[in-house]
Amino acid sequence: MQQATNVPAPAAPASKADAKPDTKPDTKVSKPAKEDKAAAKAAGKSAKPAAAEKAKPVKAAAKEGKASKDLKEAKEAKAKKPKLVRDSFTIPKDEYAVIDDLKLRGAQLGHQAKKSELLRAGLKLLASLNDQQLLAALRAVPAIKTGRPSK
Repeated sequence: MQQATNVPAPAAPASKADAKPDTKPDTKVSKPAKEDKAAAKAAGKSAKPAAAEKAKPVKAAAKEGKASKDLKEAKEAKAKKPKLVRDSFTIPKDEYAVIDDLKLRGAQLGHQAKKSELLRAGLKLLASLNDQQLLAALRAVPAIKTGRPSK
């Protein structure tokens, strides 16, 4: 005959979640690297290790600082491009054909010109005229109805 031991019976689970054993390992991972970098930037700290930023010798840094200042000024001058504007306009066909003629003349002279370059060159020439010459040039151009041509 077997002897009964005083071992308590396992308690019944309180809910279904408690009844199933936890088979999935804890897969929580810390924040991704992008979030860590963003958090570091927000805090004002560099995301790169400090070991990568070593101090340069004083003389070399002074020489490089002067050269880099000149380089920065050159880059700023180059980086300041004029803002471009896109526009459309109506022009008579015979005047539009003059653009093609001027493009051909430029090509024969060894300079391939685009339509916009021709128009900009014309504007520079008009801007260089005195008031009397500008007025005479404007009167030589007939007024046309603005807007899109009808089909």
